[in-house]
Amino acid sequence: MSKTTRIALVFGGFVTAVAAAFYPIFFYPLTHKEEYREVQKTNRAGINQEDVQPVGVKIWSDPFKPAGK
Repeated sequence: MSKTTRIALVFGGFVTAVAAAFYPIFFYPLTHKEEYREVQKTNRAGINQEDVQPVGVKIWSDPFKPAGK
């Protein structure tokens, strides 16, 4: 196996590993927004946001809602 082929395989393996790590962190939630909205509704039920937020910090908002809406 030539040196160029080995470098290409190592680089390709690294890119594949990074992509596999990013999929559950970034791409899956991005494509399953409704599921995550429901989970957040359940997790945040019964919490008074003003009681748990430090003074001067913005109140929690829906991270999936586009800005300005």
